[in-house]
Amino acid sequence: MRKNRRTLHKDFRILTLDDDVIMTSTLQAYFQRSGYYVDVINDPCRAIEQVREGAYDILLLDFLMTPICGDQVVEEIRKFNKDIYIILLTGHKSMAPPIRTIRELDIQGYYEKSDRFDQLELLVESCVKSISQMRIIQNYKTGLSQMMDSLPQLYNLDNTQSIFESILRITGKVFCGEGAFLMVWGPKEEGETEKIIHVTGNISREEVPRMVETAQFDGQTVLCRDGMMLAAIEDESRRTIGILGTGMSPGTEYVQAQMMEIYVRQISSAIHNMRLHQLVSVKNEELTRAYEQLNESYVEIINAMRTVVDERDIYTRGHSDRVSELAADLASWLQKDKRFVDRVRLAGLFHDIGKVGISDKILMKPDKLDEKEYADIKKHSDKGAKILSAITLFNDVVPIVRSHHERMDGKGYPDGLQGEEIPEESQIIAVADSFDAMTSHRHYRSNLPLSAAVEELEQGRGTQFAPHVVDAFLEMLESMGEESFSQKYDTGKEHDEGGEKR
Repeated sequence: MRKNRRTLHKDFRILTLDDDVIMTSTLQAYFQRSGYYVDVINDPCRAIEQVREGAYDILLLDFLMTPICGDQVVEEIRKFNKDIYIILLTGHKSMAPPIRTIRELDIQGYYEKSDRFDQLELLVESCVKSISQMRIIQNYKTGLSQMMDSLPQLYNLDNTQSIFESILRITGKVFCGEGAFLMVWGPKEEGETEKIIHVTGNISREEVPRMVETAQFDGQTVLCRDGMMLAAIEDESRRTIGILGTGMSPGTEYVQAQMMEIYVRQISSAIHNMRLHQLVSVKNEELTRAYEQLNESYVEIINAMRTVVDERDIYTRGHSDRVSELAADLASWLQKDKRFVDRVRLAGLFHDIGKVGISDKILMKPDKLDEKEYADIKKHSDKGAKILSAITLFNDVVPIVRSHHERMDGKGYPDGLQGEEIPEESQIIAVADSFDAMTSHRHYRSNLPLSAAVEELEQGRGTQFAPHVVDAFLEMLESMGEESFSQKYDTGKEHDEGGEKR
């Protein structure tokens, strides 16, 4: 049991701070036995710099210390590190700082010192679970971003050799294994097949047939064993046409397996599509279905990316869905036809997709952005348009997503459009996006009440927002009533940071 705990905890670094040398030594010994990496320090002033320079996940620190107390240490650390989990140790509950202070400093909990550390260990394990979840989300985000950057290479159908080389190159980039191989069944005369093998890294060509022959998928798409991950490449009839294998990188196994499932579907579609192009004169119908599969797979990845953007923390969940619903209802209120409403609904879902490429440090910054950071976040509408433009299915919404931060007075971005130069769908999304941002809680300020958000929209009428869209919004609000309107569009909840910090 102890061995398993060490395996679970070895990737988490703890720093213990107390001016009592015996206490820090005791804590170090206790948590090292549980498999954690633990450093100790007894000077609170030096501890601040050690946190700045080190990559610690959890800080255990005493409250009453000299020359400064624990809450002062935390206040300094929070100026440059928002991610480290902090547990405050006190000699007695009465010595703990007020709950308000604990919340303001984002302290995860406090522990009353005793000769047993069971409760403290539970607090630490709770922090570990939260950190693990955040790492999983970050791994998904990074992998999906790399996959999105690389996938257009798979759609280049110039020749068989180049697509196989691209597959292995992308595999190494996304999964960071020590080597990879690709075995694909190729057609021969008289219905026979030959096995085309490509390898990269430290895997030899001679090893590949043995690994493939002993692989038993038993209905699974991805198989993990002996430090290797094998994935079945299938055609549209679910027949296996090849195997992709890669060494596994350190990290959560099921995260890598899920990423591989998404990736191997892209590979399967791309290889099948390539083969159909080689037979295009007699396979037109199959070619059409292959393109549909590529579209569906691409949509799946973009939806996964959108979910990652919305799930990066509790303040961003559901923003795109709420904007999509409100914007579509505004379009219907303006008596637009179904195709127009559908474009608005789809563009609303994906309007912030470009934020998948924006740093968490900028998106989650709790105070005002500097000029460079603001310039970076302003790129998300252009990035989103580029992501969506890679597939014909989204051609109609690309200019809408690109222009949803333009202003009627020409002071918006990225193109400085004004008035009727801005697509009307973008004008509608701008109102829905701003309203949801104002009425939702953010890291850097609390949500505005409905009346204050309405006042902001009215003040921006004609300068930031299209007058007829603001008028439609006010008519909808009056028709529905504030209570029904708030319930339908989920206003006033602590769940979003959809707008910009300016």
